[in-house]
Amino acid sequence: MSRRTPPRPLDVEALFPEVAPLRREAVRLHPRAGRPTCHESSVGGPLLWPAAEPWPACEDHPGSPLVPVVQVFRADVPAVVPFSDGCDLLQLLWCPRRHDGRWVVPLLRWRSSAAVGAVRPTPPPPVDAVGGRVPRPCVVHPEQVTEYPSWDLPQELFDSLMPRMEQIHHERGWEYQDHLSTAPGIKLGGYPGWCRDPQWPVCRGCRTPMQHLLTIESGEEHDSDHIWTPYEDGTSHIEGPRLRLGDYGGVYLFECHTCPDRPFTDRFDA
Repeated sequence: MSRRTPPRPLDVEALFPEVAPLRREAVRLHPRAGRPTCHESSVGGPLLWPAAEPWPACEDHPGSPLVPVVQVFRADVPAVVPFSDGCDLLQLLWCPRRHDGRWVVPLLRWRSSAAVGAVRPTPPPPVDAVGGRVPRPCVVHPEQVTEYPSWDLPQELFDSLMPRMEQIHHERGWEYQDHLSTAPGIKLGGYPGWCRDPQWPVCRGCRTPMQHLLTIESGEEHDSDHIWTPYEDGTSHIEGPRLRLGDYGGVYLFECHTCPDRPFTDRFDA
């Protein structure tokens, strides 16, 4: 079943034409509980991992296997997602155990699915994983949506738009930040789903700003209004991956598109 996000309740670019040049395309994955195989895009499902390649373990907890978080095949998502050259498969894993100063320790892999060969079985998660950090296996329903910056609005622009935002909220009940700007949930591209001041990283190698690749959030709604809930789900409870990242915050993955090896890093907020 496909998933279709309702259009924004107001015409964003008509009300705030200043944000039109800042629009970005994102792909919401809409994970729903299921039984994906390693040959399918998934959240929390088994990975297409080569038998010849050791399963990654956490450096802080030797021998503790990382757990699958996201697997996406190029064929399943719109072309707005910039896959690495020669690769058609994106895989994200992380360590779900406790770490000083970090929620999770992620690992990103780009690979060619045709080169995998024999597949290594996905190991079970560690028994002492923190609750809410091992996603339940889910099939995905990718959907392209348009986003506008929320926390990423330049301060001067935000200040100039604030009176208009407050007026629209007062007169029509819709908030720019929660209802009109960035989509919640697990998504590729677009804007990070910050819930506080942005923390955009700079590449350590070339010193250029890194690009947002992936947002992993605990849920698919900003509030109880169901504004971002797909038509197909209505007001029913969404059976998703059951992630709990802090106080329903998120983990954000960034890449450098300048360096040939595409180094990555992560940020998180509560």
